[in-house]
Amino acid sequence: MMKSNTLNINNKNGVTYITFPKLEKTGLVRHIFSTKIGGVSPYPYGPMNMSFNNDKKENVIKNYELLCDCVGIDTSHLVLSKQTHTNNVMVVDKGHCGTGYTKPSFEDIDGLITNQSGVALVTQYADCTPLIFCDTVKKVIATSHSGWRGTVQEIGKVTVLKMQEEFGCEPSNIIACIGPCISKCCYEVDTPVYAAFQKLKYLDLNKIFTDKGGGKYWLNMIEANKQILLNAGIKEENMDISDLCTNCNSDMLHSHRATNGQRGTIGVIIELI
Repeated sequence: MMKSNTLNINNKNGVTYITFPKLEKTGLVRHIFSTKIGGVSPYPYGPMNMSFNNDKKENVIKNYELLCDCVGIDTSHLVLSKQTHTNNVMVVDKGHCGTGYTKPSFEDIDGLITNQSGVALVTQYADCTPLIFCDTVKKVIATSHSGWRGTVQEIGKVTVLKMQEEFGCEPSNIIACIGPCISKCCYEVDTPVYAAFQKLKYLDLNKIFTDKGGGKYWLNMIEANKQILLNAGIKEENMDISDLCTNCNSDMLHSHRATNGQRGTIGVIIELI
């Protein structure tokens, strides 16, 4: 069984899911991070799969119903987008509910923000880094999908800046969560990826990369995103940071690398109460 010292692993009605302690303490949101366990999708997508890309639509809809039921989210509130490793972040409202679920999806959007209750933001993963935000003063939430390309484009910082610009959020009031992703123990990259991170001059690359030699490195996506969020003004004491590797826990979490792409996806859902 998967164990975490920083996140809460829960079970309800046969569904195993993750929640973030600091988000729970706010009392402002319903949120959930899926695992593989508790859905109806066939191998290799399930059992719990949050992506419509390959699986049958009726399976994925049932999975969302099962997952959302665990924390009391109405599936008619869901808003999804087609993620393409950009740093494009979009503000959505109640008029967008159903997008990507029962209505056509947004294109090329990797982050979603709202200040309205009853709007359930969804992002999806299978090794990339989940970022989840909640401004406890302005009551604004966001979630962003940060692969290595999105990370070097500072999508975490872009999300915080858009929360500031659109809603007057102060970074010091934002709870930020970095969810389960492929960890430094398993994420080997090459020199072009290292060079891309070098362009962000404020990063401490010695904490982000471990040189394996031969132009290969271990990449710590958790640390990279943490440094980017700190640079954006998020306080370290306001962060929940995952200690779970998707590749190491591929029996419980979808991992693209562990399965050579034969997999479903994990979903993050957050909604203001």
